[in-house]
Amino acid sequence: MDKIRVLIVDDIAETRENVRKLLQFESDVDVVGTARTGREGIQLAGELDPDVILMDINMPDIDGITATEEIRQKSPHIQVVILSVQGDPNYMRRAMLAGARDFLTKPPMGDDLISAIKRAGEMAHSERSKGAKQQMSVSGPGGMMGAMTGFAPATKGKIIVVYSPKGGTGCTTVAVNLAIALNNEDTRAVLVDGNLQFGDVAIFVNEQGKNTVLDIAPRVDDLDNEIVDEILVKHEASGIRILAAPQKPEYAERVSADQFIRVLQFLQNMYSYIVVDTSTILTDVVLSTVDNSDVVVLITTQEIPAIKNARSFLDLLQTMGINKERVVFAMNRYDKRISISPERVSENLKHEIAATIPFDEKIAITAVNRGVPFMLDNKSQPIGRGILSLAEAVRARITAIEAVDGAPIGKR
Repeated sequence: MDKIRVLIVDDIAETRENVRKLLQFESDVDVVGTARTGREGIQLAGELDPDVILMDINMPDIDGITATEEIRQKSPHIQVVILSVQGDPNYMRRAMLAGARDFLTKPPMGDDLISAIKRAGEMAHSERSKGAKQQMSVSGPGGMMGAMTGFAPATKGKIIVVYSPKGGTGCTTVAVNLAIALNNEDTRAVLVDGNLQFGDVAIFVNEQGKNTVLDIAPRVDDLDNEIVDEILVKHEASGIRILAAPQKPEYAERVSADQFIRVLQFLQNMYSYIVVDTSTILTDVVLSTVDNSDVVVLITTQEIPAIKNARSFLDLLQTMGINKERVVFAMNRYDKRISISPERVSENLKHEIAATIPFDEKIAITAVNRGVPFMLDNKSQPIGRGILSLAEAVRARITAIEAVDGAPIGKR
């Protein structure tokens, strides 16, 4: 196995040297460099391309959390372990939202530090392997179509359904921004509007009036990558592709549940993530999409009716035979001033809330009215960090399910 390449970023020379001395006894770890500041760490991360970065949180120029976020955006395969003299839960939460893999209090115990590095290194090697496979699928035999369209994942893409059983919880806002957060050069995302009667996805990205699912569904038997790529709306600002809902409610009946599912399954051959926004009403299309999904992102808020409906939906999934491990529970519009906390809801529904998206009415409404998702220009704000944490939770859940099953997630 390749050695784990480590970069140490800390403004204290003694700390850098102590960590280096500790790691020199690990045969499968190689310290490839050290940096004294956050900016130097960002520069060396690009030049050295390490597997793991040990990042101090407090530095004189830019802090470790900001540096982590910038490094992870450019090189998502690099795993960051944050080191801090303070074990403040708020620091830990901010570090994880920025994309850190682990968080240790300084000075860390030797065994804890080495274990964290090895866990992170294993993840880095796995991410690099996935990237290499995706590159081979584009440049190798039969990969020309992938090169033409810019896609073709190495494995089947994952269908991620974003659903709320209560209207007005911000389901579409979450779906649009989640697709943008999941999309990068290695894992392309397509956003599909599954609310066929009153879908608003196209409006949220200011791309209404163009192609819709009606241009694909009737041709589901003779689709190919070029046809689909022509029909999908290209959102240049974010890089995602969009399959919009019909422009009139009465057109929804022209798309059957079977056609819709077959379109999603075709998209799995082109994209790593297929994010589907859905209506609150459990139509045949929505039920079939949930049934064929890899992960269901269930959205609730701190309102009692939304929580009650979330409980009913979880019960329905059990009736449908869908494992609750496939559900990533998220609380949108979280306001810490309200006494109904994520922890209380998790305990009451016996299902952990994996991510909270803070309430920020001004940013969210302005983004919708402008047709510019807030993940494009406000992702560093708390609401944007909430979406990033949700994206990480989705990725982690997919990885965990596949690890337990020993194979890619299967369909019912």
